[in-house]
Amino acid sequence: MVRAAVPSDITTIATLHTAARATYYEGRIPVAEYASAEVLAHVRAGWVRSIARDDGGVLCAEHEGDVAGVAAFRVIEGDVTGDMTLTQFHVDPARWSRGIGSALHTAVVEAWRRSGVRRARLEVYEHNLRAQRFYAAHGWQPARDVVRAPDSAHLPMWREVPPAGESPGRPD
Repeated sequence: MVRAAVPSDITTIATLHTAARATYYEGRIPVAEYASAEVLAHVRAGWVRSIARDDGGVLCAEHEGDVAGVAAFRVIEGDVTGDMTLTQFHVDPARWSRGIGSALHTAVVEAWRRSGVRRARLEVYEHNLRAQRFYAAHGWQPARDVVRAPDSAHLPMWREVPPAGESPGRPD
């Protein structure tokens, strides 16, 4: 089941977010940068802001009664076309490969579709090959129209959002 996040989900979401980041940052970024109490407090504050936004949304995927995945999105800053950016997408690493990420992704695309969004953008950590494969399998393609900063560790990707009547999940 996928549902809108509520304020009482914040601690669970922040903990899940931190655990997911630890899996792809481990060995590449010092632990203090992604797993300290200070970072967790910062992550919590970010999720509070995300849930409160009125130009996007936060969805939670539940599995066996627990929040097992979370996604946040918003209108791209300064964009007048209404394109979205997928700012966060995390699944509890202990629950990978159970369809939770795919269900969550489908719900996000469906939310965009209902809102009339035609295109979305994300940035994925360049060393997170698992996430890159996931996004590619769900219709995301490397952004050719975005210039990366020389010190960027993230790859931008774009995805078209199908209009009503077409599949909101994987492209045909």
